[in-house]
Amino acid sequence: MIGDCYTAALVSKQGSIDWLCLPYFDSGACFAALVGRTDNGRWSISPADPVRSIRRGYRDGSLVLETTFETESGSVKLIDCMVTHEERPELLRIVEGTRGQVRMNLELTIRFDYGSVVPWVHKIEDGILAIAGPDMIVLRTDVPLRSENMRTQAEFTVDEGQRVLFNLTWNPSNRPTPEPINIDAALDKTEKWWREWSSRCSYTGPWREAVLRSLITLKGLTFLPTGGIVAAPTTSLPEQPGGVRNWDYRFCWVRDATFTLQALLSAGYLDEAREWREWLMRAVAGSPAEMNIVYGLRGERRLTELELPWLEGYEKSAPVRTGNAAYKQYQLDIFGEVANALFQGRQAGLGPPQHRRGEMAVAMMDFLETGWEQADEGIWEVRGPRRHFVHSKMMAWVAVDRVIKSVELGRFDGDLAKWKKLRDAIHEQVCRQGFDADMNSFVQYYGSRHLDAAILMMPLVRFLPANDARVIGTVKAIETHLMENGFVGRYTQDPAVDGLPRGEGTFLPCSFWLADNYELQGRHEDAVRMFERLLDIRNDVGLLSEEYDPTAKRLLGNFPQAFSHVGLVNTAFNLTGRSGLAGKEATAVADR
Repeated sequence: MIGDCYTAALVSKQGSIDWLCLPYFDSGACFAALVGRTDNGRWSISPADPVRSIRRGYRDGSLVLETTFETESGSVKLIDCMVTHEERPELLRIVEGTRGQVRMNLELTIRFDYGSVVPWVHKIEDGILAIAGPDMIVLRTDVPLRSENMRTQAEFTVDEGQRVLFNLTWNPSNRPTPEPINIDAALDKTEKWWREWSSRCSYTGPWREAVLRSLITLKGLTFLPTGGIVAAPTTSLPEQPGGVRNWDYRFCWVRDATFTLQALLSAGYLDEAREWREWLMRAVAGSPAEMNIVYGLRGERRLTELELPWLEGYEKSAPVRTGNAAYKQYQLDIFGEVANALFQGRQAGLGPPQHRRGEMAVAMMDFLETGWEQADEGIWEVRGPRRHFVHSKMMAWVAVDRVIKSVELGRFDGDLAKWKKLRDAIHEQVCRQGFDADMNSFVQYYGSRHLDAAILMMPLVRFLPANDARVIGTVKAIETHLMENGFVGRYTQDPAVDGLPRGEGTFLPCSFWLADNYELQGRHEDAVRMFERLLDIRNDVGLLSEEYDPTAKRLLGNFPQAFSHVGLVNTAFNLTGRSGLAGKEATAVADR
């Protein structure tokens, strides 16, 4: 991934940019080959001769990517980055000769609106200009370009020490053609910006490189104008190749709030944590009964889900979707996420939110007095019928508990006696109806015998301590029945529950939660083994997707996934004694 904190592109090992939405994460893609075919848009720069080896890596502390191609005749380095900007997106690609002489091929296929619109393209003095509807793209280079079969192509040779420069710019089509930029100055400025940002990371433990790469990825997934963090920059990368669990993740999920805030605070990024909290407060403003589980980059509430039939999907995994119908769902757990994130921020010294936190807390309590008893769709956004999910009830308890603590700290007034009675009632019901004595485990929903890895959050949010016999039994049941080749699945799959056909990888945050539980139970060696197993499955530049297939040994789902990198950061801090889960006691971060 390369990005500019407004949008992001995905670059293949072969030097092809196969996914890019311009100008923002949630805009239509101009390169959509990732979920279609090459004629749905891509930009490839690669050697013309057979490649002996490919090495990739980010420049230290940055989101500037370098790919080195070795051929029989020589080697070249391809530098890719998106410029930190205030006006418009600028994508830079620089080819440097490092040994001998290498013949190169370029192929640029621009297709606006997710690969469906072929633009008008004409030559300009130093490149080409493509335009259709609201979009304009300008490619500038000294390399002679030619048009063939509605593609732009070029061949050029790079000698040792030579540099060939490319600059692709997006602009609104009703605006004048943008002026050229100084590519070397823009690259230098961008690299310095990233290095200054990454130098603020406070983690100094044994996994610093992995933690820093995850934090840089999270920053790259941040929408700078609002502070919102997208779950991933992609849509419809399948949870199972050939399956239908293909969702648009270019939005901001409330359920990620607590753990994302924890990661940013632990690493010393208070400004980013504050901006994320303020995004959250603006997004959820209004009646608690109307609170979404997911919002757009700017806090939009209506995320209408559509299918794009002209795209065949990644490895023919159709449908390809934009929008996400999950915005309509009722998920009780988000009240706990909001309350915990707000409490956590104040405890960490972020100060009071700009907007009316006390009024929101009281409104949430008024809603939860009866709302906590309603069935919901649960954390996993199942498409089956609503149920009384144990994790959802647990997070309702978290909401009430954190509001009570805030009142006790004098942050605002409230009916403590009534709310404490509500907190006790939720806790008692979850422990009575959510625990199956025969299984010696908490279950997915009341009356079921299904397991759910979301229950691993129980000691992390301090509903019960990690050494409680029921928590220990639940961890054992999950180890026995939800683990596959060392990784944790989300839940017992049952089409009657989730309304979808069986089949997906293991959801990576669940494995990080299990490592956290091991650490809290004093199983440090088990925790480290689990954590390092997760580090081993990152791709060659340190990125994680949403899920992993432990049999095929491949990453699955949207990529890179913010929640997976949040899990990596938090677990690294937990294992090195730098967060509220440090030591062997279940001390919640929210109570620091």
